[in-house]
Amino acid sequence: MFANMTNALDFQSKALVLRAERQRVIASNIANADTPGYVGRSLDFKAALGAAVEGKSTSLSLAPPAGASQQGRSHLQHIPLQASTASLGQSGLGYTVQTQPAMDGNSVDMDQERANFVDNSVRYEATLRFINGQSKTLLSAIQGQ
Repeated sequence: MFANMTNALDFQSKALVLRAERQRVIASNIANADTPGYVGRSLDFKAALGAAVEGKSTSLSLAPPAGASQQGRSHLQHIPLQASTASLGQSGLGYTVQTQPAMDGNSVDMDQERANFVDNSVRYEATLRFINGQSKTLLSAIQGQ
């Protein structure tokens, strides 16, 4: 019975973690807006949340798995040139669609990224408030108030 009450909290906690990760990806895009050749990244939140709910791996890290070969790197701690497409396909992390071509090859649209940042911030805050409200309701029920 307790599991039924906490299912909504589990869902919201997974959504909160993914919102935080999406915020990190957007912040990275904004930070690299002036980097020539930078290709913006995006997180397909719907696909990542669906995978998280189904219990699939939602690892969004671009770092190679332990024991990966040093192919494409001059040092073991350097980031590889190509990310693992298998892990990216499952997680929902992909590339942004370029809306305006840039001479330097950068695909970050600052207006779009700012809008995404604000939208994600508001949704993160709403999810956090929902979790806090549910926690207070459960605590009130446990205390018998």
